[in-house]
Amino acid sequence: MKDLDLMTLVAVFQEMLGLWLWPLIVLSLLGLAAFFSLVLKDKRLLSRRMMQAQIAGLPGGVLALVIMAKVSSSGFTDAGGPADWLLIGLVFLVGLAGTTLLTYSALGWYAHFKRRGNAVGSLAHR
Repeated sequence: MKDLDLMTLVAVFQEMLGLWLWPLIVLSLLGLAAFFSLVLKDKRLLSRRMMQAQIAGLPGGVLALVIMAKVSSSGFTDAGGPADWLLIGLVFLVGLAGTTLLTYSALGWYAHFKRRGNAVGSLAHR
């Protein structure tokens, strides 16, 4: 393989992930949009929410490894060289980061909608 282009990467990931590829891409893009719009709305990152999201990210990293093992034809015992272990570590980190961003976004938007609902409810009681 002399050249590496976008379509080659798409084909490789399609072969590796099968039907999981496109839903994961859509979920990633929606999660990033929700995270960045929340940060713009809040104008900062909230440390308590980020800590909760990072704790939730740990099982997300493990889940990414489980998904990788299920959809690929090889398991963890087949990892031989440093590149294999690097890829396994990267899969864990991507799962951890993705779950952290999705959890932070979900907690933040839930809090915004909850506050907004309470504000509307208190206006109705006046």
